[in-house]
Amino acid sequence: MLGRGEFMRKLQIPFVVILALMAMCAWAQPQKEKKEQKNVPLLEISRSIPDQIDHNIGEMLGAWQVGDVDAMHKYYADDATWVAGTFDPPIAGWQNYVSKYEQSRKGVSGVQLIRKNTNIFHYGDTAWASYQWIFEGFVGGKQTVARGQTTLVFVKSGGRWLIVHNHTSQICPGA
Repeated sequence: MLGRGEFMRKLQIPFVVILALMAMCAWAQPQKEKKEQKNVPLLEISRSIPDQIDHNIGEMLGAWQVGDVDAMHKYYADDATWVAGTFDPPIAGWQNYVSKYEQSRKGVSGVQLIRKNTNIFHYGDTAWASYQWIFEGFVGGKQTVARGQTTLVFVKSGGRWLIVHNHTSQICPGA
């Protein structure tokens, strides 16, 4: 049988270990919180309005290039309008645009659209952006290159910038 002094010494070892573990946990907790704060994704940091719109244009054009209508729709209002340089009547409404877009994509492959010289302006909950573009791809099996310019009008709705008007025109060759 253990004497009282020997019993207390044996009891001290687990007690000291438990205290040490508690101290380590207490010390580690603030360190962990600091590390988590340092790893905040950049997307959670507020972007300027022009940066938000520029990002949205890039995402929308990426979806346009690969033919992802659902991804593209995230950036357009349901009642958006489109004007093209083809002298076709303006298109009103997302569903009407989708049918024209899908029709125009038939026989088109290897699409790449390069955007440059983007200018973005905003006033309150309205913004507009204009940019030049170069289209490269295959249309009906023939390599095609076209140049043009686009102006987009945005309205902030539900905390998101949505395109409400798209005016795109191709520059005529030789112009």
